[in-house]
Amino acid sequence: MARELGMNPATLGTLDNPQQEPWKLPLPQCIEGLDGKRFGKSARGNVMPVEERARLEQKKTDARRAAKPRRATEAS
Repeated sequence: MARELGMNPATLGTLDNPQQEPWKLPLPQCIEGLDGKRFGKSARGNVMPVEERARLEQKKTDARRAAKPRRATEAS
């Protein structure tokens, strides 16, 4: 969600400091609130980390590449 809002998830740790600033929302709730303001929804259906999304896309690509030679031999 943070990446979709244009934030860098690696630097979000500096924003999360509830000991010194107890009035702030916890970071996950803050990001959900910003997401709701921008996109009009409080929660999204399919939220996953970038690494997991890249892993799934790589899996699909590997499956397509593995199926391509089989389709070529079946067509011949």
